[in-house]
Amino acid sequence: MTRIAFIGAGSVVFTQGLLADLFGFDDLGELHIALHDIDPERLRTAASAAAVIATELGARPTISAHLDRRAALEGCDFVVNIIQVGMNDATRIDFDLPARYGVRQTIGDTLGVGGVFRALRTFPVLRGLAADIAAVCPDAWLLNYTNPMAMNVWYLSALGVRNVVGLCHSVHWTMYDLSELVGVPFEEVRYLAGGVNHQSWVLRFEHGGESLYPALDEVIRRDPEMLRRVRVDMYRRLGYYPTETSEHSSEYVPWYLPHDSEIERLRLPVGEYLRIVEENVASYEKTRDAVKAGDPVPVEATMEYAPQIIHSIVTGAPRTVYGNVVNDGLISNLPSGSVVEVPCLVDALGVQPTAIGVLPAACAAVNAAYVNVNTLVVKAALDQDPRAIRQALMADPATAATLTVDQIWALCNDLVVAHSNLLDPELRAVL
Repeated sequence: MTRIAFIGAGSVVFTQGLLADLFGFDDLGELHIALHDIDPERLRTAASAAAVIATELGARPTISAHLDRRAALEGCDFVVNIIQVGMNDATRIDFDLPARYGVRQTIGDTLGVGGVFRALRTFPVLRGLAADIAAVCPDAWLLNYTNPMAMNVWYLSALGVRNVVGLCHSVHWTMYDLSELVGVPFEEVRYLAGGVNHQSWVLRFEHGGESLYPALDEVIRRDPEMLRRVRVDMYRRLGYYPTETSEHSSEYVPWYLPHDSEIERLRLPVGEYLRIVEENVASYEKTRDAVKAGDPVPVEATMEYAPQIIHSIVTGAPRTVYGNVVNDGLISNLPSGSVVEVPCLVDALGVQPTAIGVLPAACAAVNAAYVNVNTLVVKAALDQDPRAIRQALMADPATAATLTVDQIWALCNDLVVAHSNLLDPELRAVL
């Protein structure tokens, strides 16, 4: 029997999609789905929804629910991490306090002020998760969805977690959407991407051995409104299409959010993630109420990577996914030991990253600024160095384009106080 633990299973809507993907395979054999969450109501909802989805898809897994994380992990083959530490209250702090200083954010989960403090409050929980995995399932594959992806995978790897890969759907859906734009079936497109999570680059985009970039250029030429997208603007200037949405992409560079004119030109939705938070709450409540009433639960496959990885390792069926892994010579002009996003072969031997080689110079330069922030945040946690938190935001492109160093220092002081119950004690210092 294959045992799969979902850590943070109370993220019910995401858990539902992953389970729908898993239960859609008919050759996985016996499955044990071990659900863990620290919120009893959300855990009950997740377990009830999992049972409904299994029934609707004709699957017969064993489903168990655990408030104790180590009990859920006992003997697991796979661990799917989907936690959000601090939940909605912490997210609102990440937006509201920086906004008082004039810092604009759209999503705030990967880089910038929101990404840095999301990492710092997630790391203590990841440290406990890593210890539990070492104790009860050291050979398990840890499939991480929790953002900030690159920082979390880097930290977990530094703690000695052997089999960890970060998973994000941005490459897949970027290529799917680009294929639609140029009118070529996605199944016939061949592509290669590489970089860092939420800031990878489409290095090859081909059909029948010919580049599809000229076709994309023609689509953009015919539709001037496409020029009002950040990722199209970046593509035109850097020469390679970025693999994340405009909302995300705008936060990782200094060129857009600090400028009123660019926000208007590129239609940037400042504070967008706060709206998404409300939608997520509404979706959870809808599922909770449905399972309580015995009503059907929507079951929709998501094409996420975690179920595909599990299927390939269990059955040996080979496939390629995009994973976030430690840069051990995979991208030679990004720092060794950082976390990069590259194609990975998956089969019975596990997840095997593919070396990209050298990124185009402009792309590597933009990625390097992102990696610099990651380096300092991970250093802050590993060395318990509160000064490195401030240095990370001094190095962050969008924050540094908006605030003076004194303002960065003051904002960090406000945030460590506001998040003090979730941070390591040594990092709560006001400097």
